[in-house]
Amino acid sequence: MLLAVAGGAGGVVAGYTPAQLATFVWVGQGLLAVVLLWGWSDLAERIRTGDVASDLLRPVHPVVSYLAADLGRAGYALLTRFVPPVLTGLLFFDFKLPGRWPTVPLFVLSVGLAVVICFGCRYLVNATGYWLQDVRGPMILWTLGSGVLAGLYFPLRFLPDWILLPLWLATPFPSLLQTPLDVVIERDDWPVQAGTVAVQLVWAGLILLGCRTVQRRAERRMVVQGG
Repeated sequence: MLLAVAGGAGGVVAGYTPAQLATFVWVGQGLLAVVLLWGWSDLAERIRTGDVASDLLRPVHPVVSYLAADLGRAGYALLTRFVPPVLTGLLFFDFKLPGRWPTVPLFVLSVGLAVVICFGCRYLVNATGYWLQDVRGPMILWTLGSGVLAGLYFPLRFLPDWILLPLWLATPFPSLLQTPLDVVIERDDWPVQAGTVAVQLVWAGLILLGCRTVQRRAERRMVVQGG
């Protein structure tokens, strides 16, 4: 569909060539399993059953413990679920391969930051279970919002600048998929690539700080209530 849109626009749409759009889609499908936008409710389930109390007795902070497990999961997914869709796109479509040497290390860094940011977002959504009896509402909102606003369904560069810039700078969603995908297809020149990854770095720090703050408040609430 994106290729049809590009064809209708004369070959280039929103700065993307057909090869860049094909690469965007197939690499995005591979990254979906690595970043893991959806499907993680371990913390919410442990909060519901009360098993989270045993997590608080461990010497490792819960955020660090869950983040370490998620990084291991992402590394495994990178080997087993990222490569097949990328190879499929490479074999059957005109692919945009990186042409500048800094692109590959910057892409690896961007994917790592995307994994950390996505983990933090999922952790915060799960942590609503400390206050809510049922987290299905926050889960549904996260599922609907993250897919659209992260650039999974279409490149966010299709949006007008008055929507795109606030979305990119004021929310973590474009840092989940749009940024690493724009980096690997070299949608922008080198300084802009580095700038978008720097935005990811800021969001990673803010999200992890938010996770620790929420966890501390949740533990205080449990102690006050005799948990």
